[in-house]
Amino acid sequence: MEARAAGLRLCCFLVAALALQAEGEMYTSLQNVRQAIDVERKLIDYLRAYIDGEQQRLEDMKRFHAKVSDLHTELYKGPAAAMVNPLVAFTLVKRLHLEWLNVVYSNEAQENAQTLRSRYEEEEAHLPKVEDLRGAAKGLMRLQDVYSLQVSSLVKGRFQRASGGGVIDVCSPAVSVSLSGDDCFLVGKVAYEQEDYYHSVQWLEESVRLFRGAAGQWIPENEGTLEDALDHLAFSHFKTGNVSYALNLSHELLHHDPMNARVLQNVEKYEKLLGSVGPTRESSLGRPGSSFLTTRDTYERLCLTQGSQPMHFENPRLFCDLFTNNNSPALILQPVRREVLSLQPHVELYHDFLTDTEADDIKKLAQPGLKRSVVAAGEKQETADYRISKSAWLKGSEGSTVERLDRRISVVTGLNVTHPYGEFLQVVNYGIGGHYEPHFDHATSPSSPVFKLRSGNRMSTFMIYLSSVESGGSTAFIYANFSVPVVEKAAIFWWNLHRNGQGDEDTLHAGCPVLIGDKWAVPICLCATVANKWIHEYGQEFERRCSLNPEE
Repeated sequence: MEARAAGLRLCCFLVAALALQAEGEMYTSLQNVRQAIDVERKLIDYLRAYIDGEQQRLEDMKRFHAKVSDLHTELYKGPAAAMVNPLVAFTLVKRLHLEWLNVVYSNEAQENAQTLRSRYEEEEAHLPKVEDLRGAAKGLMRLQDVYSLQVSSLVKGRFQRASGGGVIDVCSPAVSVSLSGDDCFLVGKVAYEQEDYYHSVQWLEESVRLFRGAAGQWIPENEGTLEDALDHLAFSHFKTGNVSYALNLSHELLHHDPMNARVLQNVEKYEKLLGSVGPTRESSLGRPGSSFLTTRDTYERLCLTQGSQPMHFENPRLFCDLFTNNNSPALILQPVRREVLSLQPHVELYHDFLTDTEADDIKKLAQPGLKRSVVAAGEKQETADYRISKSAWLKGSEGSTVERLDRRISVVTGLNVTHPYGEFLQVVNYGIGGHYEPHFDHATSPSSPVFKLRSGNRMSTFMIYLSSVESGGSTAFIYANFSVPVVEKAAIFWWNLHRNGQGDEDTLHAGCPVLIGDKWAVPICLCATVANKWIHEYGQEFERRCSLNPEE
């Protein structure tokens, strides 16, 4: 019992320590998740040392227990002469006055736990925060929605969706893990706290099922219990209109906690509702709407197809070639493999744009500076749930990998990419369910921070993929109705503006959530000669000339 109590106190301490920390951003980048693995390895070593210390302490207690038990079995049940032996009497008095006291009030258990706590606190700054847990749970729900994944399959570690009365694999990860009842409870609880009962019902149903399967047995690392899951699930069903099922779940909860006053009040309320309106049918849960994402259906369909649409390739004007950009000297001997993906908007894919070594260099350079990605909000920039990633800005010194990539981009596009005509290299790493919902790269408001460079609007985007992913992560062009899968070491290029300087609405695009994998991308936005009186700073005047047709 003492060991279990110590374990309970330790568990409560760890949970409280996490809850007191400030909001975090580990979930926004898989690079941070990878670093967290190293931290947990240290915690495993610390826990092993604690267990070894506790095992030694328990061995000492077992030895003391055996010694005293043997005395009562052999010596104290023997002849009465043993009691008059002064040595026997002395050892009994000493043992009852000192030895039992030392065993019962030993500080060894406290010292072992304190050592573990101290080592834990040393790593505390590198551990996930409360916001990371919430963000990771939201990421799972986002993947569930975008890729039409079944929660019952996710719980088993499978990524499957319903199709034609059966299920099909969306992808088969190389490494898989199943979820516990407590895992599902925490995801459902995050949805519940947002009043998102569409998701809370699905995840809490699985939580209750798994907790029931474990016969309600509680383990120290669990945050929730069967009672907690039943409580949240019952109210979720009530909020969706399924009062009958809410009442049934509440009765089950009272079986475990008969004196719960709040649940008793709920039961009374549910019974009155059913008495006044009659039996209710099982509700048809609908997914919450989105006021921001008006193109959600198209966006998710393009993400789910994970590549260009079949009809897209029927255009005879689309082609692949070895591109030399009008016989550029730098590309004559080593032309780039180009694939023209779309004519409106004009989108090109360049295969094998950089080497493995260059990709690794860029990622290593970016890692120390990764920070939560932001979006424009008026004249300011701020974080947003519709963009989950971390990014870093890299300046290229002479001869560096960044500088070599800048030169290569300039050769392929024919544009001036030196700062401020081209923004610094931005490296992005996506997190759990990492994505960037439909957006324009070019500024759509005169107050946008894009114009702080004093070099005009963002004319074009050149995006390099530094890594591959097992599934997900496509770049979806919403209005153009096609998507481009992640191609490792390749680059995508498109024009954000028409030649007249107006934004091209067909460039509305999104970074689909990463289902399985670690997505690194380098989007580079080039500035154009529009809406700025500092003409000499624009840099593209003779590279992309205006057309005689003002509508182009």
